[in-house]
Amino acid sequence: MTTTPIADYAMLSDRHSAALVSKDGAVDWLCLPRFDSPSVFAAMLDDDAGSWSIRPVGQYRVSRHYMDATLVLQTTFETASGALVLTDALATGGDPDPHRLGAAAPHTLLRSVTCVRGSAEVEIRFRPRPEYGLVTPLLSRVDGGIRARGGSGRIVLSSPVDLEIAREEAAATVTLGGGEVLRFALCWAALDQPEPGFRSPEKIAADLEATLTSWRAWSRAHQAYEGPYLGLVRHSGRVLQGLSYQPTGAIVAAATAALPEAAGGKRNWDYRYAWIRDASFTMDALWVAACPDEAEEFFSFMTTAAATYEPERALQIMFGVGGERDLTERELPHLRGWRDSWPVRTGNGAWRQPQIDVYGALLGAASRLADQLPWADPDERAFLAALADAAARQWSRPDHGIWEIRGDPRHYVYSKVMCWVALDRAIALADRLDAADRVPRWRRARDEIRRAVLRDGWNEEAGAFTQAFGSPDLDASVLMMPIVGFLPADDPRMLATVDAVVERLTGENGLVYRYRADDGLEGGEGAFVLCTFWLAQTLALAGRVERACEVFENAVSYVNDVGLLAEEIDPATGEHLGNFPQAFSHIGLVNAAWAIDGGLADGQILC
Repeated sequence: MTTTPIADYAMLSDRHSAALVSKDGAVDWLCLPRFDSPSVFAAMLDDDAGSWSIRPVGQYRVSRHYMDATLVLQTTFETASGALVLTDALATGGDPDPHRLGAAAPHTLLRSVTCVRGSAEVEIRFRPRPEYGLVTPLLSRVDGGIRARGGSGRIVLSSPVDLEIAREEAAATVTLGGGEVLRFALCWAALDQPEPGFRSPEKIAADLEATLTSWRAWSRAHQAYEGPYLGLVRHSGRVLQGLSYQPTGAIVAAATAALPEAAGGKRNWDYRYAWIRDASFTMDALWVAACPDEAEEFFSFMTTAAATYEPERALQIMFGVGGERDLTERELPHLRGWRDSWPVRTGNGAWRQPQIDVYGALLGAASRLADQLPWADPDERAFLAALADAAARQWSRPDHGIWEIRGDPRHYVYSKVMCWVALDRAIALADRLDAADRVPRWRRARDEIRRAVLRDGWNEEAGAFTQAFGSPDLDASVLMMPIVGFLPADDPRMLATVDAVVERLTGENGLVYRYRADDGLEGGEGAFVLCTFWLAQTLALAGRVERACEVFENAVSYVNDVGLLAEEIDPATGEHLGNFPQAFSHIGLVNAAWAIDGGLADGQILC
């Protein structure tokens, strides 16, 4: 059974795919060539599903960090006889243009281990298992390393040491003295491409240096945020950038699949796809944390992916990173799942759900990023205008809501509010959309939505805005109402709603649950990190900056040692739960910090 805590992992990204590396030097998740490709290593989900570890023999202490302004990881192992530094990166290709980070990514995982003090024995174990562990490849020793044959790709491992092949893995144990270094590279290519060449140690060192240079060039060119919690905000910006798929502009919700919302539970979903909502919010957060010059590519991707969109039908809410529409969900019965959390799922059935809030998410991002968009493409303008038309037509229909509840559609308050956002932002953008003639109709629909939400979204029994029309159940998503400008944060109804969320949706650890109503699914879940940041953001907008700081700082106390957040936190243990790292969580961090910055008086000292 896989037992490594989720928070023990760090993410590598080349803006094509992602790898997760544990504190003990094991790459337990790697999908190539894309985020949503079948895995090469998936030991996070089953011990037999593949891993590549480099670690000292015997006992050791661990510390690690990302190298400055990058997603290149360094792990230091302290042993009784010496110290080792392991450096890990997904090669970005080294394009010198910071606006093209990852454009030439060669699908190569770089690993180097250096003895920086004394001496230490190092154990290397290479166990590829393509296709989510279904394939046990044929390993063969060749000049320069190991060739792995089997599955849908060609894999070669460049190794400076002779690895012995036994029991379907390649392994070696070597002793390193002070200053000695070993450099490795795993290279992948599709079957219809030439087999990758083996890399010399000098080439691996040059690729690593180029990757460092490209990440730092991007950070210098893009990251100008200077507000409170600067380190956390800038790092979150890099994480969000690392979750973007460079070839198309798509943005994934998380780097992983099937990590559960409760250990041993069944709420295990695949998040390696581009949700309109999550991706739009990511672009919105990058407006704060990093200049999003990918905005044009993102909106071009959305327009192309939804090219056959019909305004009378609900817009598909998610796509594959290449624009694929059919994301049919399936179970992988051969995998046990993280801590026996079964079933393990790939694909995501939510692609079939109507979720009308996405109109507001996409038009909200277009409004925020208006100065980054060229507005010259008539198809993109027509697409955005059609979204507003759809919001005007569909806002009164029930849907499945932001949380993708797998029960009957309902009239979710958040969905209605985001349809209001779609129309409000479209009205402001009407001239750029060449849609001034539609403004009167959009304005009438917007005002009708507002009246309906204020009338039917408020529940006297709950003393708050609630999850759905006519329901007394609370839902943290209504904290977005002041964030998107539907109501002022200091409106008495919003203040009452905030107080109700604090009283009834906040756990003993100060973190906020999404809701506590029956959602038709078996099992429970942890506190939701994004919702906690929403609370901090709303408090800051209401002028309660000191309290906002307290909520924010409690939330960020759960970041792992390299500044990453999962989707949820177990309220009993403080463990990370759900897919990791989660874009929503880092989006919430960025926006809450920005709201706190806006709430601070000039010269005010941050609490």
